[in-house]
Amino acid sequence: MDASSPSSAVPRIALDAATPIRLGSDQHKTLFSRMLLDTFNPYKPAIIDWPELDPDARQRLVSLPIWDIAVQTEGKASRRVMSYAATITDPLLRQATELNGFEEARHKTVLANLVAAYGIALAPEPEYPAPRDPEWAFLVTGYSECIDSFFAFGLFAVAKRSGYFPPELVDTFEPVMQEEGRHITFFVNWAAWHRRNLPWWRRALFQAKILAVWCFLVWERIGIARGIGDAPQDNNFTVTGSKSVGIDISPAELMTICLEENDRRLAGYDRRLLRPTFVPAMTRLALRFMRKPAQPKAPLG
Repeated sequence: MDASSPSSAVPRIALDAATPIRLGSDQHKTLFSRMLLDTFNPYKPAIIDWPELDPDARQRLVSLPIWDIAVQTEGKASRRVMSYAATITDPLLRQATELNGFEEARHKTVLANLVAAYGIALAPEPEYPAPRDPEWAFLVTGYSECIDSFFAFGLFAVAKRSGYFPPELVDTFEPVMQEEGRHITFFVNWAAWHRRNLPWWRRALFQAKILAVWCFLVWERIGIARGIGDAPQDNNFTVTGSKSVGIDISPAELMTICLEENDRRLAGYDRRLLRPTFVPAMTRLALRFMRKPAQPKAPLG
């Protein structure tokens, strides 16, 4: 795929919305691949009109300690997704995965343009080497996005409703939020489809790899939460940034908003497609042991 635009080499294959599908079937693959391809938004980061901010709003933006990690995370994600796409032989699935990688690179461009527009200094950007195990890298990226998007949906809603940032600035990220919902829906369906199409003796190995990825991601985020100086910071800017937003909201209230926003944003996709379930399930479980959140304050309503 060209770095500047998605490919359209594979013809569209329509599926009747009333037709049941079996997970792992060709129809399943077509459905989740076409979902990503047919909802592509051709916006161009270069023509985003970044709003002028008053001094207080600009200082809040500049002071967030997320920008280096955010830009680097998207750069790594694009490299990893494209590396895995290069191993795919199925034309439709490869095209959809390449589009995923293209959109990750476009997120990086959006963030780079934002920091340039508001004079935010970044550390020198590192190289993004090709992963030795493209499948592992794709799994790490996909499940990381399942975690980060869940909390980003809630934080985005809180920032928008509270007025912590001007609505004109928040709205510029709406296409990115929409793309994250598409990416995680595509990814969890790919994972289910891929596992079912492996030989029986490889399915257990693939499931073990998924478990290892989750262990790695949990360890990674625990390291960030404890403030370990040399802990990996890949794909953690949602967690890091949430500590600096400065909005008066309880953890239980934020988790409730995350659940509501996750359900809302993923509700519009074909009901036959899988949705990420692990993080929402763990959040609902955690809320059972937490004090019920109060009704949202007026600015959040």
